Amino acid sequence: MRPILMKGHERPLTFLRYNRDGDLLFSCAKDHTPTVWYADNGDRLGTYRGHNGAVWTCDVSRDSARLITGSADQTAKLWEVSTGKELFSFRFDAPARSVEFAIGDALAVVTTDNFMDHVPTVQVKRIAEDIDDQTEESALVITGIKGRINRAVWGPLNRTIITAGEDATIRIWDSETGQLLKESDKESGHQKTISSLSKSLDWSHFITGSLDKSAKLWDTRTLTLIKTYVTERPVNAVDISPTHDTVVLGGGQDAMNVTMTDRRAGKFEAKFYHKILQEEIGGVKGHFGPINALAFNPDGRSFSSGGEDGYVRLHHFDSDYFSIKM
Repeated sequence: MRPILMKGHERPLTFLRYNRDGDLLFSCAKDHTPTVWYADNGDRLGTYRGHNGAVWTCDVSRDSARLITGSADQTAKLWEVSTGKELFSFRFDAPARSVEFAIGDALAVVTTDNFMDHVPTVQVKRIAEDIDDQTEESALVITGIKGRINRAVWGPLNRTIITAGEDATIRIWDSETGQLLKESDKESGHQKTISSLSKSLDWSHFITGSLDKSAKLWDTRTLTLIKTYVTERPVNAVDISPTHDTVVLGGGQDAMNVTMTDRRAGKFEAKFYHKILQEEIGGVKGHFGPINALAFNPDGRSFSSGGEDGYVRLHHFDSDYFSIKM
């Protein structure tokens, strides 16, 4: 496996997202400037300048025409992917954390943090085809969750929204009415903050990573726990391979403790587990700090990781990986 080291951020990475075709990789970091790279060779294509705070997450439309980003500067912004032009800015009363386009790209879900007197919210925004018609109005606002919401994603056919965060509970909401439909079981669920959530290619199941040193696989419709992957460090990032029965976990201890340990003690590697057998099948070292972001390319032939060290590492799998019987 040959890693390509991509240096374009001055601060720790927060999120990575491939476009649907798998030829572009978008990275977010605490340095205010989302960046787009060629997913094959790691060349930097450009940046999106306009945020005044850490950028927590991003998503790209199905046709790779638009990018949406959520930032600590209390805005979520729409961008033109090809030119880097800012198209629209949704303003909030608190930092915007998680963003995702719905199927069809006519809606987007945005979460806002608990900040000052403001409670955390999940908001659905209509995304206009013509940017001149775009408004800041929310089609739906969900409240009532205690603690920061780290991830909000769309369920199958845009009928539901799945949320997870600081209170360690996964919830499924009706995306039209905002009604709570299901909650994860306290006993079998995570015991500490859920840091990350990633869906399978067909959206039938999803994986969550938690600071309780585990990742869990769930059924998207029923919220039944399917598998648990146990590791020896807090999990900051997870993803599911689109082509193989593998999942990848990344993490490490808190940033404030990193300087007190060497790289070996910090366990800064991306670990691969067999999705069904739940066994660890390999690991990739390299980052000089906790891994905060992971993403598989949609073609399943490569994956990228982003760390506290400010680097994006792009890994192309060699032929041995594809010969694993899965």
